[in-house]
Amino acid sequence: MTISPPLERLVGSQQPRVSSVPDCVSSAGVEAVELAALAGLELDPWQQLVLEGALGERSNGRWSAFEVGLIVPRQNGKGSILEARELAGLFLLGERLIIHSAHQFDTSLEAFRRLLSLIEGTPDFDRRVKRVSRAHGEEGIELRGGQRIRFRTRTKGGGRGFTSDCLILDEAMILPESAHGALLPTLSARPNPQVWYTASAVDQYIHEDGVVLARVRERGLAGDDPALAYYEWSAEASLPAEVTEDLAGDEDAWAEANPGLGIRISTEHIARELRSMDPRTFAVERLNVGDWPNPDGDDAVIDPKRWKFLADPASTITGRPCFAFDVTPDRAWGAISVAGARPDKWAHLELVEHERGTGWLVDRVAGLIVAHNAIGVVVDGRSAAVSLVPALEDLGVKVTIASAKDHAQAFGMLMDAIEQGTVRHRESPELNSAVRGAAKRKLGDEGAHTWSRKSSATDICPLVSSNLALWGFLTNLGEQRRAAPRVIDLNAIEDDE
Repeated sequence: MTISPPLERLVGSQQPRVSSVPDCVSSAGVEAVELAALAGLELDPWQQLVLEGALGERSNGRWSAFEVGLIVPRQNGKGSILEARELAGLFLLGERLIIHSAHQFDTSLEAFRRLLSLIEGTPDFDRRVKRVSRAHGEEGIELRGGQRIRFRTRTKGGGRGFTSDCLILDEAMILPESAHGALLPTLSARPNPQVWYTASAVDQYIHEDGVVLARVRERGLAGDDPALAYYEWSAEASLPAEVTEDLAGDEDAWAEANPGLGIRISTEHIARELRSMDPRTFAVERLNVGDWPNPDGDDAVIDPKRWKFLADPASTITGRPCFAFDVTPDRAWGAISVAGARPDKWAHLELVEHERGTGWLVDRVAGLIVAHNAIGVVVDGRSAAVSLVPALEDLGVKVTIASAKDHAQAFGMLMDAIEQGTVRHRESPELNSAVRGAAKRKLGDEGAHTWSRKSSATDICPLVSSNLALWGFLTNLGEQRRAAPRVIDLNAIEDDE
């Protein structure tokens, strides 16, 4: 009988793919690691690395890092780092108040229970506890020496009135600017404060409040903030749509993004996730490849608040609609949108479908045109989607190919409709994401603009297809045309190849 040698166990990278750590002369991190061990909390090398860098000290004894950013996929052991930091704050550093904030109450409660279990399981710690509050929304621990930690669910005003030494912002991929603004001033009166942002990657499809973390990440990537310690474990891709099948299935990429691989996450489990999750979710949740919002959220082309105001889940089309489709430059994703007249004569916009690849588009577009007796379908003549036109024409579908001038006109019409409130849309995560991350580019020398695929922070084909559907409906394609578009002199504009 031949016995096969055991398979080599794949272990996640203990070094982050991206890091930026301020200079220091010493670190309290080593003592924090030893203190955690007394409570039975044995930290992995990567967890120790984060603590030692985050708790680096300058020559005057102050933290070298006022802010700490840690972005790592779920279930890798981020919570243990926070527990070690909080134990150090209470029993080593003498911090008077630590505030642990999370987006969800359940997350905050679980963090409280885990820290309390570590303390109660360590006699040297437990005997120093004066009071434990378990009341709903008032969870916290107070030591006999006056040190306290309070666990809070984030609200607009939560944290006001407190003065804390350490602020933990867990689940920071969902951190409203109002909550951030309420909590951050709690540190201002303390001599040696520190704030932690811990999270997995932002996905604009589901995280509407990711701008605060995106700003932290932007500074971390630049590496030029002398008071920010930043650590990120992720696969090397800029957007979820850039994660190919080969990259998603690459175990080396799994290890690069997941430092807990082979320790608390198995390759078998990740393989099951790969089979079960849709590709985008796997890219974000397991490979930590985010769909990050523009850090300068105030500079968004379309005001997100205005866009949200124009959402109408009950909006419907009366009469014949117009469709449009678009494809990302790498052909990884496609989208179909529709526009038409509402009963109140305003325009209706809706993302019909947004799926991976292009193989599904031709039959789906042809079916929609017939099923809804559409007035037509539009495609951007300079997008990757134009290659599908011959196949549609073979099925008897006439496609209107929009030029760069048409696209500039469409951009102006959409912006006017948003400003004037004459359009309503069926809200969808994909379209909202495209609106938040879209960038524009100048077309020619006459001040006209169109959407920039290259500069946008996310997949904008849901927005491009919606914009072109509106253009098709409001111009010569539309039997329901009811208002003249904004007058723009497009004669001097040349197609920008």
